[in-house]
Amino acid sequence: MNALTITKENFETEVTKSVKPVLLDFWAPWCGPCRMVSPVIDEIAREFQDIKVCKVNVDEQPELAYAFGAMSIPTIAVLKNGKVVNRTVGARPKSAILKLLGK
Repeated sequence: MNALTITKENFETEVTKSVKPVLLDFWAPWCGPCRMVSPVIDEIAREFQDIKVCKVNVDEQPELAYAFGAMSIPTIAVLKNGKVVNRTVGARPKSAILKLLGK
């Protein structure tokens, strides 16, 4: 499965009400570190069906970035039952992102 694009319109349905843990990647197309992490996020989305992997373009969804305090990107958050349980800022290797997920 590919990473879902999250907007303020689908945020509640796809993230807040998700029964699966959610990996939420805040990114922008002009961000070099975000472009480095993007293939890793996509790979995790394909490999782990027990996790919902989502991406938020901070240029298109500034309200969501603000709500999560994503002042630097990439910001990666893990949510369970609609609550942030883990987060990191900056480009991270796949192993570090999986560790955030408890994998």
